[in-house]
Order: sequence, then C-alpha cells, then structure tokens
Amino acid sequence: MAKVNQIRHFVDRNVERQLVREYLMKETERAGFGGLHFERAFDNTSICTKVTLQAERVGMVIGRRGKIINELQRRIRTDFNLENPKLQVEEIENPALNAQVMASKLASALERGWYFRRAGHSSVLNVIEAGAKGCLIIIAGKLTGSRHRTEKFLKGHIKFCGETALTHMEVGQSTAVVKLGTIGCTVAIMKPGTKLPHEVDIISRIDAGLGPYVAPAMAGTEGTEDIIEESLSEEEAATELESLEKLQEDQKAVTEESSDDDASEETESEAEPAEAEPAEAEPADEEATETESTDAEPSEEEAAEEAEEVAEEEPAEAESTDAEPSEEEEAIE
Repeated sequence: MAKVNQIRHFVDRNVERQLVREYLMKETERAGFGGLHFERAFDNTSICTKVTLQAERVGMVIGRRGKIINELQRRIRTDFNLENPKLQVEEIENPALNAQVMASKLASALERGWYFRRAGHSSVLNVIEAGAKGCLIIIAGKLTGSRHRTEKFLKGHIKFCGETALTHMEVGQSTAVVKLGTIGCTVAIMKPGTKLPHEVDIISRIDAGLGPYVAPAMAGTEGTEDIIEESLSEEEAATELESLEKLQEDQKAVTEESSDDDASEETESEAEPAEAEPAEAEPADEEATETESTDAEPSEEEAAEEAEEVAEEEPAEAESTDAEPSEEEEAIE
C-alpha cells in the first residue's frame, strides 16, 4: 500500500508540473516562452520548488517593477499544488537553438499566411546557421486541401531514440490555428558540439600528460633492466615510416621476380615433353609396319617360286638315297 501511495505521489506531482507549464506558456507566449525547469531546493529552513522560466524577452515577463512576475508567482502558489514555489526568469542566449521558441515562431508564421514549405525550409536554415548539428521540423494538419497530411523538413544529423536522443535532442511543440483547421508544429534540434558515440578522438601520451611508455617485465627476467621506449620526434617517425615503406616495396619486387621465374620454368618444363613426344612415336610406327608386312599374305608369284624350289629339292633327296647303300647291303656283299 505504501508503494502505491508513493507512485501516486510522483504521478500527481508531474501532473501539477505539466499544468504549470501550460499555464506559463499561455501567459508568456508573446515574450518568447522557451522552456520551464523545476528543481527542489532548500530556502533557509524550508523546502521550496524553484521554477525557472526561460524567455526570449525577459522584460515582458518581469514587467514594470516586477508586477507581472509577482502576479504569476501568486497565481502559481494559489491555483496549483506546488510546495512553496519560487519563480525565476532566465534569458535565452541564442533563440534559434531553442526548440520551443522556433516551434512558436513557425506556428505564428503559418497563422500569418506563410506557405508551409517556405516556413519549414526557412526555419530549418535558421537553426542550422545558428550552429546546430541537425534539425527536424514536422508540420501536420490540413495544409493545402481537405485531407490531413504530414510534411517533414530535415537537415543535418538527428537521433530518434536511445540515450543520445534523450540527452542531446531538444524537442518543442506548438499549434497554429488557421482557416482550414489546426496545424501541429514540432521542432527537434540536436545541440551544437554534441559528441556522438561513434566519434572517438585518439591523442598521444604526451598530449594526455602521461610519461613515456614502460614495457611490462616478463616472467623470469628479474634483475634485468627495464626497457623504456623513448618518444620519437616527428622527423624520426617520418624517417622510420619511409624506411618501412621502402622495405615493403623491395619485398614486393623480390616476390614478383621469384613468381615470374617460377612461371617461366614451368612453361619451359611443359614445352620439352611436348617436343619429345613425336620422336618416341616413330618406332611405334615402324613396328606397326613390320607387323603388317609379316601378317600380310604372300602373292601368287612367290607361291609358284616356293613350289618349284620344293620340287627341285625332292629329286635331289631321292638321288642321294639311291647313291648311298644301306648297311644291310654292305653286309651282304
């Protein structure tokens, strides 16, 4: 139950602060209302709520002899449930970088008959020229016809969500009442000098006020002298860079020459076997011709000559057999 009451207390307090904001915006519209900040502070022995009003023209908020600001403070104390409120006025240094002031000026320009494109582009240019890193303007309503539509004007860098949007973006809203209806004007500005998360600056140890780098001692090197890397001057660093570049170029040239030599050797080795192959093929052709000649059948003339030779050899053998007596005949004689 106590937790519910605590949550209820915070909700009621924020509702009261929003009502105070709307009231002061309406009362100080002509003075260039630029925002409202609430802060709980101690006033001697009591707790008070410090309300700081930002305005473009402070004199119109204070009035002659503080008449207007005293009346506003009395109304806040009586009409709203704030604990001992104290109103202060702060002047805006650069109104073009205040989102609420630019939204109010855009709405007044539309009410005075400016074309929405002209008003939007001129507002964006004024914000960027003032030094902002980015600006987004959204105009929504019945702009030219009977249908509602939304027009956006963007220039520079804008964040829509995340911690960067919460801390570095400022949003202001205002309304313009014209003949066709109500037009809503929203202006979002990224503050100048905003450092985004991806922007990193690397500085040297000397610029950071640190001494020279000392290498950490390795295990087993007790008693040895510490190695200290002395900071090099710009000229020495430039000469070292040039020498490193020359070494890299020489290494590249050597590797290219070796690769060219290897490629030429490979081409020569491939060409030699290709030339030797026809010489080896000749014996194979001779053998093929010999086999073909042996396997070929003899002609008719060769067959006739062979038959005559056989016929001549047979009578000679018969004569030799008749001339030589056998052993039995010799024995009979």
